Amino acid sequence: MKLSQFGLKFAGSAGIVNLMDDLGNALNENPEMIFMGGGNPGRIPKVEAIFKERLEAVLQDPDQLHSLMGIYQSPQGDKGFLTQIAGLLNKQFGWNVSERNVAVSNGSQPAFFILNNMLAGQMPDGGYRSIHLPLAPEYIGYTGIGLSEPFYTATRPDIELLDDHLFKYHVDFSKLKVNRSTAALCVSRPTNPTGNVLTDDEVEHLDEIAMSVDIPLIIDGAYGLPFPGIIFNQAKPHWNENTILVLSLSKLGLPGVRTGIVVANEEFISAFANANTVVSLACGNFGPIIARELFKTGEILSLSKSLISPFYKYRAQLAVDLCKNALRGIPYRIHKPEGAIFLWLWFQGLPISSQELYERLKQRGVLVVPGHNFFPGMNDDWKHQQECIRVSYAQDGETVQKGINIIAEEVKRAFLQ
Repeated sequence: MKLSQFGLKFAGSAGIVNLMDDLGNALNENPEMIFMGGGNPGRIPKVEAIFKERLEAVLQDPDQLHSLMGIYQSPQGDKGFLTQIAGLLNKQFGWNVSERNVAVSNGSQPAFFILNNMLAGQMPDGGYRSIHLPLAPEYIGYTGIGLSEPFYTATRPDIELLDDHLFKYHVDFSKLKVNRSTAALCVSRPTNPTGNVLTDDEVEHLDEIAMSVDIPLIIDGAYGLPFPGIIFNQAKPHWNENTILVLSLSKLGLPGVRTGIVVANEEFISAFANANTVVSLACGNFGPIIARELFKTGEILSLSKSLISPFYKYRAQLAVDLCKNALRGIPYRIHKPEGAIFLWLWFQGLPISSQELYERLKQRGVLVVPGHNFFPGMNDDWKHQQECIRVSYAQDGETVQKGINIIAEEVKRAFLQ
């Protein structure tokens, strides 16, 4: 069977494909596999109880049950859900949005496929535009998402070395360049994979740059603000008419419901809804039905603040302490964990590639993600890309400790070989 250019591109190998294959297949190969690579959220019993209560209420109401399974929603999403989201954003942050500023997708990954290809690629005038990442490393799922290449460009970050084996990436505004071929600026906040949280000043500066050249600022808030709020420092949610904010229910503990949320100006939301109809016909009903009441009451914010963020903050500090103990004697640094559910480990001068380290760890029963997958739009000549791995700390402490100890053993072996 001959594949089209589209078929060859999207049927091929990619970092996100390999990651999801590993998540799906690893247990068949090794039932004791330690999963420290994927983005599955941790289990928080009190949060699960809230979702269980909402689901039971839906099952007991024939009208809600019919809405859950028996009808298509509008291309933009369930109007009641959109209204609740807009109402919450207005009440809490004064954003002056209505349901016409909000759309639902079947997860944030499909949302990014649609909105990025709406903005970048081949243009009607014959030109070509790309999405610029002001700070790399960035989310593995961006790689390969464009219908044409090169789809992304990126700016190498400024690295601040901190005490106690920590470091932090910053946007290097002295090197950040936008031009007529730049379609949008795109950042994740907190950054997946590093847990970096762009400062409010950095976000404001990026917003000013984007507005000055009439391009949007895209913020991937899958782990961030205003929900699920997995941020451990002070940061403000950001949105205006020039911002496209993409949110998700996944990291609340609902990755299986595949619900993404896009907040943007009315013109863009209308166009996005049309494109989403072509791609998906309609969005799933499960996530909006389960979450609608949480938005209506504002509980979505309180559970993020009181349950979800503290859970991951504790897990993050535990993982950092375990790394510092296990990695003694190794040239390593940990990106300062400011949010998300990962540690980003940098082994300075690592004599093997991040892919080879990944393969060795997989043989030992530990799944991580090799760092070179997280630099879309950047040339391969920066050795730093081969010295890092992403490690999830969402599992229980005993499992994380066991995994970190094995990582330390393999890294030490690599340096001694």
